[in-house]
Amino acid sequence: MRLIHWILLFTLSGCTTAQLNQTLGEVNKTLGGEQGLTTAEVAEGLKQALINGISNGSDQASQLDGYFKNPQIKIPFPPDVKKVEDKLRQIGLNNEVDRFIMTLNRGAEDAAKEAKPIFIAAIKQMTIQDAWAILKGDNNAATEYLRKTTSAQLREKFQPVIANSLDKVSATKYYGDIVTTYNKVPFVEKVNPDLNDYATTKAMDGLFLLIAGEEKKIREDPGARTTELLKKVFGYKK
Repeated sequence: MRLIHWILLFTLSGCTTAQLNQTLGEVNKTLGGEQGLTTAEVAEGLKQALINGISNGSDQASQLDGYFKNPQIKIPFPPDVKKVEDKLRQIGLNNEVDRFIMTLNRGAEDAAKEAKPIFIAAIKQMTIQDAWAILKGDNNAATEYLRKTTSAQLREKFQPVIANSLDKVSATKYYGDIVTTYNKVPFVEKVNPDLNDYATTKAMDGLFLLIAGEEKKIREDPGARTTELLKKVFGYKK
């Protein structure tokens, strides 16, 4: 492939950049076709892999203890106010802190049920111009592409889902009680962090981590390729 590219570059040195890029693009499509794989199939296969990944990932996360008992994605007390947790534990409020952490994760588990259609809609709408690069990339290349290109849109849609879930399991109330109790302690600096923003970020991070794990399976394990398109795309040798 490299030899053909160099020959083309030498032969077409008088062409414009746009013409040269177009020609190289056609060569890439042809070479892919010779191996039984088109750019369109690669793009569709990557979308299919991501949809499978988010379906499996959200199903895992939305189970009881899906976040809470998974050390990879469990959401801890907000680190920027770790001093709140430490101080309250010092004064004997361990149960209150532990209850809040559990309900925080319960909120993420509940929200994960609603995450699937939001993520899938974003995946279906995305345009993968560099599909070959993603296919030939690392085991989480498609997941990282999704994270980089859709995170802002996903956050905007997912944040109200998280807020609703936190309210449903009383995590917001418990957090408010904790912060109020802490702020009454003499000589401490008052805090009022944004719990919803923190929970949204951590819940999304957890889902992306699970998606990456599913993508890795599809890339490495032929048994995880559940459709003919996935078998064809991910059976392609880099």
